[in-house]
Amino acid sequence: MLLKKSSFIALLLVFVACQIQVSAQVSAIKPGEVWPDNRGEHVQAHGGGIIKIGKLYYWFGEDRAKDNDPAKRYVACYSSPDLTNWTFRNKVIKTGDPANFGKGFVLERPKVFYNKKNRQYVMYLHMDSANYKAARVGVAVCDKIDGDYKYLKSFRPLGEQSRDIGQFVDDDGSAYLIFEDRAKGFHIAQLSDDYLSVEKEICLIKAPLEGGALVHYKGLYYAIGSALTGWDPNPNKYATATSLSGPWSEFKDIAPPETNTYGSQSTMMVKVVGTKSTTVIFMADQWRPKAQWDSRYLWMPLEIGEGKLWLPKPQPWKIDVKTGEWKYTDEK
Repeated sequence: MLLKKSSFIALLLVFVACQIQVSAQVSAIKPGEVWPDNRGEHVQAHGGGIIKIGKLYYWFGEDRAKDNDPAKRYVACYSSPDLTNWTFRNKVIKTGDPANFGKGFVLERPKVFYNKKNRQYVMYLHMDSANYKAARVGVAVCDKIDGDYKYLKSFRPLGEQSRDIGQFVDDDGSAYLIFEDRAKGFHIAQLSDDYLSVEKEICLIKAPLEGGALVHYKGLYYAIGSALTGWDPNPNKYATATSLSGPWSEFKDIAPPETNTYGSQSTMMVKVVGTKSTTVIFMADQWRPKAQWDSRYLWMPLEIGEGKLWLPKPQPWKIDVKTGEWKYTDEK
């Protein structure tokens, strides 16, 4: 029996849709290259952070798409079961100036925590005026991880300046905000029980660092930060301590200094604990200030342990999030 023309067209459209979905599958993480999402579009999650809920990883970051309204600021949310293939979920923040910071206001480095007590997702943001003089954090909340977040307030944590921010959740579930204070250094501060404010300072690392990232690995804390060079990359450095409160070791390079961290700046370290191994991923941005929508990502497994940390030369790689094992791939 011959198919009716309308039925044939419907089947053809289904076939094309399936082919598009297959073509959008990503087989390896390729540092510095365009990272297509399920729609085939470059992931817009710059300055971002990762949170795992159930079997899915969620990646939040600055959405700097070229067609965004320049008077607004956007945060996008993506999900993935494997840290490689990302599905666009929502622009969870799409806002004009929420607190009268003025023209060119700043909304950067979104980091989301899940507060189990209140069953609420809490987002911290670097919020600022165009001249970076306000130096505050913003807080937004949502009952759904990929819903529309409601802006609550902005403030200076513990009364201190705050520009670049990072997040850290320790193995015991304690939640911390990392923030850069140009006047004093690199703050590590614990959040309040509801995560809506900063309760107390755990440590002030007296070093001029931003892009703060922390991980707890085999009994040691590792902290990474970058120098204050604006959009320009620089040699990121790391230090270690047996306690978040310190004392912290001397800072050392994480990569050959002449590479300027392979043109990237740290934003987070993601620890993948599997059945066979634990991998710590260096998550960084390769900023393109004149084409921010085309800024790239440098994700690489770190060589880490016994107080040492090193970022290998970037090349394509794969990870099995179930076993925690990773390997290089020859895929181009």
